Amino acid sequence: MNWLWAILGGAAVLEFAWLAASFMRPQKDDTIQPETEKLVKAGPANRFPRGSVTAFPRGRFYLVCMPDGGFLAVSRQCTHLGCTVPWDAEENKFVCPCHASVFDITGAVITAPAPRALDIYPVVIENQIIKVDISRQIKRNTFTEKQLTYADVSKDA
Repeated sequence: MNWLWAILGGAAVLEFAWLAASFMRPQKDDTIQPETEKLVKAGPANRFPRGSVTAFPRGRFYLVCMPDGGFLAVSRQCTHLGCTVPWDAEENKFVCPCHASVFDITGAVITAPAPRALDIYPVVIENQIIKVDISRQIKRNTFTEKQLTYADVSKDA
């Protein structure tokens, strides 16, 4: 029985030493992403129907294809307290489950307590492929037409 207690005590000491070493070791910085991970490739522009909202959980944004064909990458984070805001397709709105802020398809505030529109990310369209730069989150107060990015539809044949 003494041997069993000695073995268990030794295992506890080793586990404590491993935890202490893990605590003291510097943590990897997850906020620094390689250049390839800063641009999220959403796909071909013709894949997104007009008036659609597509979630990209990896990039933490929604890609909105407006009825006029413009694209907008809207952050999933509420500007009130940072909750994840889901898209309600039936209501055609973003509704925050935490404090009931409501945003339209462009991310503009419909119902407070959110103080401003949802943040956006720059959208780049190259050769009809949509890419979103998740390294640059843009704060805004409201939606303007200048925030939309359009694909050159004349190349779609």
